[in-house]
Amino acid sequence: MELKKFFRDNSVKTLLRHLGIVAGILFLSTVFYFYIYLPNVTNHGETVRVPLLRGKNIGELEKELKPYHLRFTVNDSSYSDSLPPLSVIRQFPFAGSVVKPNRIIYVSLNRVAPPTVPVPDLIDGSVINAQAVLKSNELKLGHVLYIPDPFRLVKELRYQHKPITAGTRLPKGSVIDVIVGDGHGPADYVVGNLVGDEYRMALKKLQAWNLHLGQVEIMEGADTTGMAAFVFKQHPAAGDSVRVGDPVTLWLAPKGYKEPEKKDEENP
Repeated sequence: MELKKFFRDNSVKTLLRHLGIVAGILFLSTVFYFYIYLPNVTNHGETVRVPLLRGKNIGELEKELKPYHLRFTVNDSSYSDSLPPLSVIRQFPFAGSVVKPNRIIYVSLNRVAPPTVPVPDLIDGSVINAQAVLKSNELKLGHVLYIPDPFRLVKELRYQHKPITAGTRLPKGSVIDVIVGDGHGPADYVVGNLVGDEYRMALKKLQAWNLHLGQVEIMEGADTTGMAAFVFKQHPAAGDSVRVGDPVTLWLAPKGYKEPEKKDEENP
C-alpha cells in the first residue's frame, strides 16, 4: 500500500515539475521574441525623416535616399511643364514624414514628352473666352495681335508663327497666339438684305452684323396676329452704309403680303 502511494506522489511531483519547466520555457521565449528579436528585426525605436525628392532626377534618387536608409519605386507618371523630364513630381510618404529605415518611397515621374490635346474652336469668340477655353484644355494664351476690323473677335489662331485650325493636336502647355479685330476697322460698311426673312432670322442677322433693332412697324392693312411675320422693308436699305451699333428699322407683314396701291386724290 505504501509503495503505491510513493509512486503516486512521485508521479504528481514529476508532472508538476515538467509543467513548470514548460511554462518557464514559454515565458523566456516570449520575452526573447518581443524584447530582443522583434525590436532588432523591425528597427524598434529607430526613425528617419523623409527628404524632399520633388524635382530630383530618377538617376539621383538612390544616392539621395542612401544616407536615410530608404528605398524608392516608381508607381506612375504624369506631366508638368515646370519640371525637367524624368524628375519627381510627387512622392509618398511626403517630405518631412517620419518613417522607419528601409521604408519604400513611392514616386511619380515627369514624362519625357507631354501628351497632346486638340486645339479648341475659338474663331469669332472674345479674347476672354479664348483665354478661359485654352486654360481648360491645358493650353496657354500667347500674344494677342490686332488687325483692322470692326469687331473685337478672334479671327485666326497661330502656333509658332504659323496658322492652325481647330482640332489640330498640340502638346499640353503649348502657347497659342490669337489674331483679333481691333474694333476700329472701316467706319462704314454695307448692310445686308433682310427683306423676305422671317422676323427671328432677321434678328439673328442683325446680331451677327453688330447692329441692333430699331423700330418695328406693321405694314398698312397687314395683320400678323397668330402668323409668322416677315420683313417687308428695312431702313437702312440693303447696300446702304452703316456703322457698328447702328439701329435698323423693320416693317413686318405676313408672307405674300402686297402693299395697297395709293389712290390719286385729284382723280379718285
